[in-house]
Amino acid sequence: MNRAESLARASAGTWDFIAVGGGATGAGIAVDAASRGFSVLLLERFDFASGTSSRSTKLVHGGVRYLARGEVRLVAESLRERKRLLANAPHLVHPQGFIVPAYRRFDAPFYGLGLTLYDLLAGGAGLGRSHYLNRREVLRQIPTIQPHGLRGGIHYCDGQFDDARLVVNLMQTATEFGAAVLNRAPVERFLRDSSGRVSGVAFRDAETGESKEAVGRVVVNATGAFCDGVRTLANPDAKPMVAPSQGAHLVFDRAFLPGDAALMVPKTSDGRVLFAIPWHGHAVVGTTDVAVREASAEPRATEAEIDFILDTAGQYLAKKPRREDVRAVFAGIRPLVKATGSAGTAALARDFTLREEFGLLTITGGKWTTYRSMAESAVDRAAAMAGLPAGRCRTANLPVHGSARAIDPDDPLRVYGSDAPAIRALRLRPDLAEPLHPKFPQTGAEVVWAVRHEMARTVDDVLSRRLRVLVLDAGAASEMAPRVARLMAEELGRDAAWEAEQVKSFLELAGGYRIVTSRP
Repeated sequence: MNRAESLARASAGTWDFIAVGGGATGAGIAVDAASRGFSVLLLERFDFASGTSSRSTKLVHGGVRYLARGEVRLVAESLRERKRLLANAPHLVHPQGFIVPAYRRFDAPFYGLGLTLYDLLAGGAGLGRSHYLNRREVLRQIPTIQPHGLRGGIHYCDGQFDDARLVVNLMQTATEFGAAVLNRAPVERFLRDSSGRVSGVAFRDAETGESKEAVGRVVVNATGAFCDGVRTLANPDAKPMVAPSQGAHLVFDRAFLPGDAALMVPKTSDGRVLFAIPWHGHAVVGTTDVAVREASAEPRATEAEIDFILDTAGQYLAKKPRREDVRAVFAGIRPLVKATGSAGTAALARDFTLREEFGLLTITGGKWTTYRSMAESAVDRAAAMAGLPAGRCRTANLPVHGSARAIDPDDPLRVYGSDAPAIRALRLRPDLAEPLHPKFPQTGAEVVWAVRHEMARTVDDVLSRRLRVLVLDAGAASEMAPRVARLMAEELGRDAAWEAEQVKSFLELAGGYRIVTSRP
């Protein structure tokens, strides 16, 4: 990906598709439309995956708890899409074993029945049948689980992935099919044709402040939790579609979950499930479901959410996690579609919706696992709106950039897939070979790669979404920032003032990913 080339192309000619939003859905739309032969421009106001799409629970799953609400179609579709993701992006998506612990007499048969239905819905897309584990086997697989009262558990399989890196690879895939993608290019208004319908966008290059226009046969609003703000640019009277819900996660050292299995608590006090998942050498624990008044670009977990996760995790782990054990905290906003008469966001469906207004097509809702099928529906509908021949969707079996099999799970470069050899070649430079921090394997080579090939423009882009360090250990990320800024300045041709401002800005941001270890 080359930002300068995409910027130069953006205002030239008429695009078949203009996608607004650089998260999972926008990236999926860009890949789908471009792979069908359409010309595609994608614009993102901040960085790719900087919103909800980088703040998930890191699961590619059908959603066991949705079965209890009768969302059988959504679960079945999600399980089919899980299989496709495992096949199309094996360097980023892999099976993960989960254990549902049983502490009461009827827990095991009850949960076993639900997970048997989950297996049946998966059919040929299954990852192995769920099965009962006795107490000894549960303790062997999760040695840190609370042993008091433990009777056994149910083991099942789902998928796990690196969310932000998948978005980056999807953007690379789209550009390989001819799409132009731009981060830090906020849309400021829509262009209109003689009938008042949306016919393009006016956007700003946030790096230079220069305003530009791009004409398109159809514009798709794929901004997720922020879609209502974009809709009002087309229709000032638009009523909100989204009921934003916040989900928070805490990250701990791997010592809290040293085995290969993840832990799933099937019911918490807020009606959700709680996961404790091994991820990139750490343990991610979450999530919550709290209604918020409006979506924020940098949501912050509340003290109540932090206490809830600590308290709930403490009921199921032998060593109760404390505030000082938290290495990072992050939160994301779910774009749940509004429903009348709902008691709360936890009860809202995770399905998506499409809406056309003044020639603007908005897609919102859904879940990460179904991003591809959501994109397929959006491209079909948008093509019809523009009078374009839809053609055949190619993404069901389309490998994502970097796709590579037989990757060593212990290789720190496994998430780069087929790009890993090129990064190893960069590491031959002595100044790029040393780890950025004693706790992490990433080196200066990955920073240079992120700038040259993944359109990273700030220290935040690198440490948050390319290397993932900020969401794993905010303290370590802060210590890396000066060296990352120096390497980026060399690659981007920036001066010392830019470098200093980047470090300052990142340290302020990283402060929001740390929690106060004690209260007055």
